[in-house]
Amino acid sequence: MTLAWYGHLKFKFLEGKSLFVIVLVSWGIALFEYCLMVPANRAGYLSGTFSGHQLKIIQEALTLGIFVLFAAFVLKEKLTWNYAVSFALILLAVWFATAFKPDGTPPAGH
Repeated sequence: MTLAWYGHLKFKFLEGKSLFVIVLVSWGIALFEYCLMVPANRAGYLSGTFSGHQLKIIQEALTLGIFVLFAAFVLKEKLTWNYAVSFALILLAVWFATAFKPDGTPPAGH
């Protein structure tokens, strides 16, 4: 989704194009990701490995991790200390979301 949502800010071939064309290109990129993400979420949920909440929290952390790389290499933006701390706190949230069973107890082995 990072490429679909932010790629148009730097894609030279989209310069001067209408917003309608930019939206269509972004939807095309997003469709590819959805074709991968929907089956992965379904498998993780239906297998009992992850709850819906856990899947969403993990997905957000992965999206932010990818965005950090995208911002650095495509948008040429620096990762400042406050963004790094914010990202670390999000990773801590992923740990909290996945380290405990839904009833609040840690899984066996923790």
